[in-house]
Amino acid sequence: MRQVGAHLSISGGLYKSVESIVEKGGNALQIFSSSPRMWMSKLPKDEDVNKFNQLIKKHDIRSVFIHAKYLVNLASDKKELVEKSKKSLLFDLKVGEMIGASGVIVHLGSHQGRGFEAVFKQLVKEIKTILNLSGSKTMFLIENAAQKKGKIGYRLEDISQLLKAVNHRRLGWCLDSCHAYNAGYFLGKDLGKQGIGFDLVADIERLGLKGSLKCLHVNDSKDEFDSGRDRHANLGEGEMGKEELSLYVNHKGLNHLPMIIETPGFEGLGPDKKNLDILKSWIK
Repeated sequence: MRQVGAHLSISGGLYKSVESIVEKGGNALQIFSSSPRMWMSKLPKDEDVNKFNQLIKKHDIRSVFIHAKYLVNLASDKKELVEKSKKSLLFDLKVGEMIGASGVIVHLGSHQGRGFEAVFKQLVKEIKTILNLSGSKTMFLIENAAQKKGKIGYRLEDISQLLKAVNHRRLGWCLDSCHAYNAGYFLGKDLGKQGIGFDLVADIERLGLKGSLKCLHVNDSKDEFDSGRDRHANLGEGEMGKEELSLYVNHKGLNHLPMIIETPGFEGLGPDKKNLDILKSWIK
């Protein structure tokens, strides 16, 4: 049975997200550990953690992921921002330990025009520091990016280089369909015939990234192929469409992984049951 879930709110308590994913028919979950708009965070209360863990076990929610704050930038040239980013990620890993999360999913940030090679050593150092300071068993998962103007990880080669240089058993990555599509990676036959872009799974295998891939984000795209933009669409409503996303979901190189949707929702309220039902209907 595939693991299918959504990114859901913890408003009102961590456990509320478990109740919500059960109502929507999912068996996997992604959350923010605290407000994504603020650096300062307080650890959840023991009673909230206990109730969350009880519900996870009761409803057989097989994988839980925490998404790091979008404020994080480990590639910044501003020391204060890097320090805040590290503290925030250590907080996420701590919460991950408390709730038995499979991983903390991270956008590493932007090199701000300096180039990936210019910030590579800094990224390796900071990721090593975070992993060494954290006593958590929760994995640190780098998410691929869509935007090409300075964003770390829009090229799978960048992720591969970082994983090899850090060389830590708790370091892996997360693959987002919308981001990959908008960074120029394809799965569908029609895109391949255009003679542009890169074969996603072939590159994963070529770069030795298959074993370290731990989660799939399944999102359609509001923007055209190779646009460099990052705007999610509801499943089947975007530029990727059913055929391309079905290939992504069912590809033999990817079909063992838990899937999380981050769609806007058909009523504009975020990932919903309708999107989850569509995703489940595509699974072969």
